[in-house]
Amino acid sequence: MRGPVVSGWLLVVLCGAAGAYCLWRAVRMRRCGADGERREAGGEAVMAFGMAAMGVPAAVVAPPDWSWVVYAAVFGTAALRAAGGLRRGGGRHAHHLVGSLAMVYMAVPLAGGAAAAGAGAGDHAGHLGHAGGGLPLVTGALLAYYAVWVLLAGVRLVPSGTARTGSEMVGACRLVMGTAMLAMLCTV
Repeated sequence: MRGPVVSGWLLVVLCGAAGAYCLWRAVRMRRCGADGERREAGGEAVMAFGMAAMGVPAAVVAPPDWSWVVYAAVFGTAALRAAGGLRRGGGRHAHHLVGSLAMVYMAVPLAGGAAAAGAGAGDHAGHLGHAGGGLPLVTGALLAYYAVWVLLAGVRLVPSGTARTGSEMVGACRLVMGTAMLAMLCTV
């Protein structure tokens, strides 16, 4: 992701906080025995921490050239897990599949740019979207998906006059991650 340093750090802080909350939920669910919710929270933690790591401004901390390959592998594996969840009938897995594939979509060109720059090239051409971007049709479809998803997630957080529950925090974390994904896709 490219952009001003301040917006990069904001992405890091928000996604890092969302990841920490999701990780806390996953640990809590393990104690309660809610295995499906635990896996979902764990997947969301991986996604949030991955987005936080990808958001670190290159002007401050340049990642190693191989990090983009690791991102692609981690989120490729997450996409395979989400696809497996789809077969078992989990509606939420479709969103996780799209998110994981979007992360792979952003990481693969960056991995290629880092390889093209060569080890120790110094300019880190593959970092923060400088590798040439993605396919306009795919990027546009992902932007449209996340724009609609963020709007719907925001509407779900509007108070309905009923008692508030802990699910609002989960919804807020998902809204943060959806908005971060939308911001990251805008830079592809």
